[in-house]
Amino acid sequence: MNKKDVIITGIGVACAIGQDKNSFWSALCKSRCGIGPVDLFDASGYRSRIGAQVRDIDFFARLPARQCRRMGRCDLIGLWAADEALREARIQERGLPPERIGVVLGAGSGGVREGERYRRQLYEGQVRPRPSLLMPFPACNVTDAVANLHGFLGPRSTIATACSSSATAIGYAANLIHSGRADVVVAGGAESLSELTFAGFNALRSADRVTCRPFDKYREGLVLGEGAGIFVLECQRVARAHGIPGYATVLGYGICADAYHMTSPDPQGEGAERSMSQALINTRVPVEAVDYINAHGTGTPVNDRIETVAIKRLFGKRAYSIPVSSTKSAIGHCLGAAGAIEAAATILALYHGVLPPTLNLQEPDPSCDLDYVPNEGRPANMQVALSNSFAFGGNNTTLVFGKINPWQRYP
Repeated sequence: MNKKDVIITGIGVACAIGQDKNSFWSALCKSRCGIGPVDLFDASGYRSRIGAQVRDIDFFARLPARQCRRMGRCDLIGLWAADEALREARIQERGLPPERIGVVLGAGSGGVREGERYRRQLYEGQVRPRPSLLMPFPACNVTDAVANLHGFLGPRSTIATACSSSATAIGYAANLIHSGRADVVVAGGAESLSELTFAGFNALRSADRVTCRPFDKYREGLVLGEGAGIFVLECQRVARAHGIPGYATVLGYGICADAYHMTSPDPQGEGAERSMSQALINTRVPVEAVDYINAHGTGTPVNDRIETVAIKRLFGKRAYSIPVSSTKSAIGHCLGAAGAIEAAATILALYHGVLPPTLNLQEPDPSCDLDYVPNEGRPANMQVALSNSFAFGGNNTTLVFGKINPWQRYP
């Protein structure tokens, strides 16, 4: 089967700036920032007290009540986004063989928030904690919930590679279709804020106290977020047979490791460069064909500089003519869901022909001198785009997306 046969037929998104795909994209185009005070837990004692929190979702409006009562916040956000993606791709009404439908999702801290609630209730002795609070704790819980709720019997996997988890899940899902092991795969990731991760990044002093401002001279660090990005990937032949249009093609991905440090990227940007390079080699897309890069762009002083170095290493002088933007400036760093939500931004950018902006970029760092699409989006003619996810531990993944039938440009 040709690698060019995998397309995206459904997109579901929930994050701080939108509860569905359309509101998410509209907010990005309007330069809306979803970062504000965190109130899921008491953040008053931390250096940074801000985050990109999902608000005002009525999970009972779309999901079974019994399911809602037994799921954690991460699970519910993931199920919410999956429901949108599956409805859009009309999966349930098409009568596809359930054994040919797989689920591959990326995971971060998963049900840690519910574990925190259980511990507080247990040790404070105010109420008897519900044992069901511990049920969402395994990282695979969202994956299992999506597959079980919808009766999908195909391959099922959960990827946990820190901040690149959901990007890697999308790449692996495409592999399952390429290899003929599945016709349809639900892929992406979900994440919820928890005090454990919030405290950890504050302890590292890598959390910005003002806002997320990638590539800005005065950036202090990342801002944690939460949300989900879920996609329906399928063989184009199957989609066409049912009259299902696609948003973009999954041309492929690259994956590698820095093997350098637990939290810092390779100082020469070698790992990030290799991730992008392997992605292009694997997809047989020349460097000259890349029209846009959705950066990992965390807003940390080291990451933004190193990612800029890696882009320059790979693209040479052409790096200065390729738009690069970080959507973390609007939605925060969603950890296990980051790669998927940013993939949604990349796919929709290709689909609509609009570059999403990097918000809060007021004074560029002299070492970050590329075109970061500052503060306002703009129209652009794009055929091929990259989405970077460079995680703790040096877990690097780069996804390559193209407009439907973009390979007509290449022999």
